[in-house]
Amino acid sequence: MTATLHMLLAALLKVGAVAIIFNEIRGLVLAAPVLYGLYLSGGTAMAIWIAFCSLAGIALSVIVPMFVVKKADRYLKSKVKQDEEALAA
Repeated sequence: MTATLHMLLAALLKVGAVAIIFNEIRGLVLAAPVLYGLYLSGGTAMAIWIAFCSLAGIALSVIVPMFVVKKADRYLKSKVKQDEEALAA
């Protein structure tokens, strides 16, 4: 059962890699208006803070899913290894 989950997660990881590329492109598209608005505002403190928050949110939408998938992959790999060791014993 865990081997099947591991294979499923591996397939999702490959699909996720493509999704992350599209997510990065989306992030660049979303970041451009933020940076342009910052430029037009003259760099006021409020505009800098709003730009920072917007860009941090965009970055988190990319980083958090990658972190979760890597953690889940490591967990399932260790479960598969434990199951194989239990069957071998």
